[in-house]
Amino acid sequence: MSNYIEAGAIIALATSLSLWQSAFGFDDGLVGVIAAVSANAFGAALGAMIGGPLCDRLGRKFIYTYDLMVFMLGALLITFTFNTVLLVVGVVLMGIAVGAGVPASWTYIAEEAPEESRAAHVGTAQLAWSFGPAVGFALAIMVAPLGVTGSRLIFLHLFIVAAVTWWVRRGLPESTRWKEQRATELANGTKLSFFSGIRGLLAERKNWSALLFLIGVYGLWNTVAGQAGIFQPRVYEAAGVESATQQNLLQVLVWVLTAAATYFGFMKYGDRVSRRWLYFTGALLGIVAWAVLIFAPPGAFSLLFYAVAWGISAGIGAQAFYGLWTAELFATKYRASAQGMLFMLARVMVGLLSLVFPVLLTSMGLEKLGLLILGLLAAALLIGTIWAPETRGKSLEEIEVARYGKLVAPNKVDA
Repeated sequence: MSNYIEAGAIIALATSLSLWQSAFGFDDGLVGVIAAVSANAFGAALGAMIGGPLCDRLGRKFIYTYDLMVFMLGALLITFTFNTVLLVVGVVLMGIAVGAGVPASWTYIAEEAPEESRAAHVGTAQLAWSFGPAVGFALAIMVAPLGVTGSRLIFLHLFIVAAVTWWVRRGLPESTRWKEQRATELANGTKLSFFSGIRGLLAERKNWSALLFLIGVYGLWNTVAGQAGIFQPRVYEAAGVESATQQNLLQVLVWVLTAAATYFGFMKYGDRVSRRWLYFTGALLGIVAWAVLIFAPPGAFSLLFYAVAWGISAGIGAQAFYGLWTAELFATKYRASAQGMLFMLARVMVGLLSLVFPVLLTSMGLEKLGLLILGLLAAALLIGTIWAPETRGKSLEEIEVARYGKLVAPNKVDA
């Protein structure tokens, strides 16, 4: 549900930014700022910076207990906002909650999953993430005649979903692996602070290669996907589709196919076939999708091809593998802190481009800006394909011993 809510928050804003802009009268520059401080970028980065270390320090369930309270407050502020200031505050609060919750969810799922079906279990997060946009864009079509009021209803729906999720989460047990790690730390007299996880993560040289690898895989890909998530209606407009209903229908198609590819591709085959080549297939299909959208003559074929190819690509692509590899490549002691740091850096990368993306799209046009998009996707393809780890079928403990030479135990003093 962290992933459904994250995606829902991004899409709710994506489908309503133009409406808020018309209602409150701000320019494209402020559109970029709002997108940059949202769950799509800096807001989530701040939440991940806080939530990752706390997740290692106080447990996965601690984050689940409190993050959605912040999310619900943000959703209510946007639902009833009457000016730009309240809109921005609500967007930031939702972003912080998303940033804190998503790394905790990916970490928890991977830690509790059997080694022979870890990709299938981690894929459930990607599956939920895919349903978020599909539902969000479908709702946007349904409430389009209501204008800003319709957008308020979408944020209200997110508040209700978050409230139900928060209630259900109260009975969630703590991660078994985290409890074992914490018990060992207490037995050894380990002293922990807020920054213990980050310091330990960065002090271990083995972690640096994994951090750089995953920034290359997820950070570069997500810089593109983040713009698509929040600004895709404007990209479609630049490609010749001016109808908001048609734009949203295309996005529904994208995300329904993402969900289908996640289930029938990543979840079915991620534990059975070469992950290197499965990743390569998804990454290559994403490049082809954007190349057709950018350079092919505008029309039904290019738009439908993009929607189908990008949707399938996202289902078996970087985000699903990122959730899997981040859990596998770091010891339990570092896992949530690594998730938080990587998620933070990825969202910062999205935010930096989001600050100028609407202006660049208007001033440069889709073809010139598209070269940057294709370059980022090509780099992510090469990095993920060349350095993909062989971890399929191994337990987290087996991977830990292979990477670190032993099971990583807490230090006597880790203050």
